[in-house]
Amino acid sequence: MTAAEYPESRRDDVADTLHGHRIADPYRWLEDPDSAATRDWVDRQNAFTQAELAGYQERAWFQRTMAAVLARPRAGVPAKKSGWYFVGRNDGTQAQDGVFVADSLAGLLEGGRVLIDPNQLSESGTDSLGSFTVSPDGKYFAYGINESGSDWITFRLLEVATGSAVEDVVTEAKFCTATWLPDSSAYLYVHYPSGGRSEGTETKALGTGELKLHRIGTPQSEDELILRLPNGERLYLDVEISDDDRYAVLHIFEGTDPRTRLWLYPITEGSGLGEPVKVIDEFAYEAQFVRMAGDQLVLRTDRDAPRGRVVSSDLEANFTDLVPEDEGTLIEVRATEAGLATVTLVDAQPVLRLHDLDGGTTRTVDLPGGGVVGVNASVKNDEVFIGLSSTTEPTLAYVVSAATGSIRALPELVPSGGSGFTPPEVTVTRHVEPGREVPYFLIHRADLDLSEPRPTLLYGYGGFRIPIFADYKPGWAGWLAAGGVLVIANLRGGGEYGSTWHDDGRLKNKQNVFDDFIAVAEHLQATKVTTAAQLAIHGRSNGGLLVGAVLAQRPDLFAVALPGVGVLDMLRFHLFTVGAGWASDYGLPSDPDQFEDLLAYSPLHNLRDGTRYPATLVVTGDHDDRVVPLHSHKFIAALQHAQAGTAPVLTRVEVDTGHGFGKPAAMVASEWADLLAFAAHHTGLSPK
Repeated sequence: MTAAEYPESRRDDVADTLHGHRIADPYRWLEDPDSAATRDWVDRQNAFTQAELAGYQERAWFQRTMAAVLARPRAGVPAKKSGWYFVGRNDGTQAQDGVFVADSLAGLLEGGRVLIDPNQLSESGTDSLGSFTVSPDGKYFAYGINESGSDWITFRLLEVATGSAVEDVVTEAKFCTATWLPDSSAYLYVHYPSGGRSEGTETKALGTGELKLHRIGTPQSEDELILRLPNGERLYLDVEISDDDRYAVLHIFEGTDPRTRLWLYPITEGSGLGEPVKVIDEFAYEAQFVRMAGDQLVLRTDRDAPRGRVVSSDLEANFTDLVPEDEGTLIEVRATEAGLATVTLVDAQPVLRLHDLDGGTTRTVDLPGGGVVGVNASVKNDEVFIGLSSTTEPTLAYVVSAATGSIRALPELVPSGGSGFTPPEVTVTRHVEPGREVPYFLIHRADLDLSEPRPTLLYGYGGFRIPIFADYKPGWAGWLAAGGVLVIANLRGGGEYGSTWHDDGRLKNKQNVFDDFIAVAEHLQATKVTTAAQLAIHGRSNGGLLVGAVLAQRPDLFAVALPGVGVLDMLRFHLFTVGAGWASDYGLPSDPDQFEDLLAYSPLHNLRDGTRYPATLVVTGDHDDRVVPLHSHKFIAALQHAQAGTAPVLTRVEVDTGHGFGKPAAMVASEWADLLAFAAHHTGLSPK
């Protein structure tokens, strides 16, 4: 396929001079997602892609299979809030999961009643329920709606007992929940004024968030401003109420950096907030509030502990160990009636432990899953709810006694019925690439003969201290059922091995992430798991950057690249929506030294005309306001222009969706079917 065969992408004579470099940007016109030119380009690219995929005989098999995978009944992780039990549930026929409620766990296991059905929020099914909280008196259910996959939140209220709507609305919230004050009269939220959202587009830089107090039954215009940080464009706020109802606990983050400032606002009579006590007022280390223990704060921190520890702290941040650092990486700590529940990763595999509040007694609970979906617990409850998944099974919930450590599966939460899809039995083994010592999971159907190389899908992320598990994604079940091999790599930059592992894959060390991924690909070929002609690589968001960078650096190493909603223009990412907040991992192009690092690996700027690139399918959403679609648009236009080989380079732009969260089940199934059919077609996998 030659450049002339692709839909035309106009090349303009646009360039910037940055730190002495002339940087051409011929596709800058694609940065406006709502312009007529961009919409026309998207339509033509989608039509071209669909015409190409229509000729793949593998596509029908994956369409049937992925439709059946997404039609499996499922349920989420229960939560007990203010005397009520809640769970998300789907019988397999609904675009979005509904929320069910009961006044006891037994009632929830028997079915409960529907409290809210997000499928009624919009005709297209693209509006989703982002979060919910319950007032302390158990009366109100505050839920956040995300429209068309956007990060923007509109809060509304229901009465839990009746399901009746309450006339109370808060708009222009983002990255927050409704955090109730103890008397249930008001909640705190993070507001971004209209300046953070421009007319007709979702690409404007976010601006400064405000912590506000909304009193139920009053108009939003009367909400009380609690905090608006000066020069706060890259600062994010997270607030919760201490379990003893004495404080509103505020974490302040600089972008996505886990290091935090920690302030306590005393809660006064009449649901007011006093002046904050600034326990930690610098971005020096991670410190996450867990609970109170008398006048002491219980915190999770990486101060003097790269893999994390639990400490008690006074109001001047003097720390005393409760749960010292050990060989595992501490990723979750929850307050329980008996003390604490912790989740640690031991070689990227989760371990649940229960501790007394003084840290003296520890019980280990056996977890039968590859990844932790969620942990719900409370200082007022003995019940700890945990959700686990594997590569072929979505969430299975368990209830654990915080006092005894007894564990019970809750399969009754999953609605009856079936879609006809039975996931294959799989084998999961742990391996380490020897040169750079990069761990990875090797997963395949149990009956698959590995005596010869097989079509293989290699997945990675490597960023923002986010741990990657051998857990569930709908596409894994389809790929494994088809007879493909799946490899999930644990790369530097992630959170599997603590803050040092993260630091080794960010800023000046970001190239380590790409080198790790390349090393795993080479090891798979050296050990004859696969060949370059049978290898596909995939990642989303920061993982899309990973795939784009490796495609540019080593196009010879694999047959297929599948970058999803990726950060691909590293010289302009900071100018749009929340992009500047990623500086903790990427740096900023305005800094001369960081600019050189970014230019060295920016996928868009390292494509070379006349190069034979592998078959590539880029996916994005036209309303993605986290990683805006301009990244994918400009990258695929440049790649189509540069391609000298015959392998197709295509884009698939989903309409009326965002970064991925809340996407309707049918859209999820369709996207995975196209990705897997494309990968199978170009790696020689014949589904059976």
